[in-house]
Amino acid sequence: MTDSLDVTGTEAGVDVCVVGGCGRVGLPLGIALASRGLSVLLYDIDAAAVDRVNSGVMPFDEEGAAEPLAEALAAGRLRADTAPESVGRAEALVVVVGTPVDEHLNPDLGAVPRAIERCVEYLHDGQLIVLRSTVYPGVTALTEKLLNSRGLHVDVAFCPERIAEGKAMTELFALPQIVAARTPQALDRAEKLFRHLTDSIVTLEPEEAELAKLFTNTWRYLKFAAANQFWMMANDFGLDFARIRHAVAYDYPRAADLPMPGFAAGPCLLKDTMQLAAFNRNNFVLGHSAMLINEGLPLYLVSRLEDRFDLGELSVGILGMAFKGGSDDSRDSLAYKLRKILTLKARETLCTDPYVKDDRFLPLDDVLKRADLLVIASPHPDYRTLDTEKPVIDMWGLTGQGVLV
Repeated sequence: MTDSLDVTGTEAGVDVCVVGGCGRVGLPLGIALASRGLSVLLYDIDAAAVDRVNSGVMPFDEEGAAEPLAEALAAGRLRADTAPESVGRAEALVVVVGTPVDEHLNPDLGAVPRAIERCVEYLHDGQLIVLRSTVYPGVTALTEKLLNSRGLHVDVAFCPERIAEGKAMTELFALPQIVAARTPQALDRAEKLFRHLTDSIVTLEPEEAELAKLFTNTWRYLKFAAANQFWMMANDFGLDFARIRHAVAYDYPRAADLPMPGFAAGPCLLKDTMQLAAFNRNNFVLGHSAMLINEGLPLYLVSRLEDRFDLGELSVGILGMAFKGGSDDSRDSLAYKLRKILTLKARETLCTDPYVKDDRFLPLDDVLKRADLLVIASPHPDYRTLDTEKPVIDMWGLTGQGVLV
């Protein structure tokens, strides 16, 4: 045990319990804290993931995580468990369950409270409860009310994660940590916890921090929408956006953050943009316009292909089904939307991905042989030097051959 959290009178146990600890947010955090000497318990309801973690196997790809996971397990500083009573052994709980949106794009405000309800009977006075994932503004206050209604005297903080998948084991230590709480004691305890990762701390009020996280993801979504709209404009006039973007950004810092076009998808950006819209009484013209542009990109891409090719006579190979390059995460990937549209339009649709495991996917070599037309749907580095004479549609600019479609 360490005394770094300044907690006294609590049940002997571990320094930190991560609720949802075997997922893509919780596990890297748990490994990072364990690597800095804290004793960490990962509580997760996914028994298969818990077993894999305890055996030293990462349940997903995360660069640089496997070795410190093995070291933490060997040192006895980290383990995973499915038992909800395990949360009672921790001085601090970090809850990484976020706020999803439903099929109508409305925030599910009960997701975080439900996760806490599953184990609330095992919580006790004196603990620090940290909400870590993106939440709808007001969920921190809702959590405080829930815990107060149970007669618990605990400190509550909101400290949002801002890592990019695949870079967690670098960014957890390199990025400033946002720490927010309503009382000086809760703020101090949360700050001390995250100073195990970095000395760069930014403090806010909980509602400010909730909006800061939503603004962060929405800003990225808006930038991608702008790039995609520019790309479509250029395409429609027969011009190569890659050449135009190079000219705009070359040695011109004010345009350096203009992205290349591509599918803007995954489990966060659209969801959080819609949460922000809901928070503002659905008065968010920029956000809704960005959704129309980004979500409409597969339809636009196929319409351009129909202009150039007789799709009904062609086999089309989709290269990459993950939502981002170099990742094995296919959640909410627009590659699946592209596949659905091409299934209706093309003679045959073939899919491949070097990271995403799916029995329906084919090896890359098979797709290269059978397809008449290739579309890069995820910018995996594996596709940077494709050896093929087939037409390759590369809206990402990955192959360096331009992005005109």
